[in-house]
Amino acid sequence: MTPAATSVTPAIRVAPAMPVRPVSEGRLLRITVPAHPSRAAGVRSMLAEHLAQTRLPSEHLDNAVLAVDELFVNAVEHGSPDRGDMITVIAECTEHELRVAVADRSPTLPCLRTADDAEESGRGLAIVAALTDDWGTAPPDPGTPGKKVWFTLTLRGMP
Repeated sequence: MTPAATSVTPAIRVAPAMPVRPVSEGRLLRITVPAHPSRAAGVRSMLAEHLAQTRLPSEHLDNAVLAVDELFVNAVEHGSPDRGDMITVIAECTEHELRVAVADRSPTLPCLRTADDAEESGRGLAIVAALTDDWGTAPPDPGTPGKKVWFTLTLRGMP
């Protein structure tokens, strides 16, 4: 997926070989970054900065940032099999809802599972489910491979 972005958030230094392309149009944010664990902090920061401008209550902002981190990490680990893959994060805030989607190249759908106490991973989707009002999967954008994993937060009393 290649968004029509032309600007880079100045607070984040990006090497030319590892582009970050955010586009912000009002309450819409679209970020495309390399599928690498080192990009998680930048994705969290850009989402938090964008959502702070929408005056979300701090609980919603914290939940959204943690949930997007879980989905991004899953996309890196399970949805980006090839070196050079990109992951796109789309956040849209309307009057009543925040919807965030993370798109990767793998068509394999995630599944919610219960990790036992000894496992070091396997709780990401359970965390997303606990922090958000709804989550699920969607087909990729037309002409692109993969899937989108999304979550929503219902916004009550937004200005």
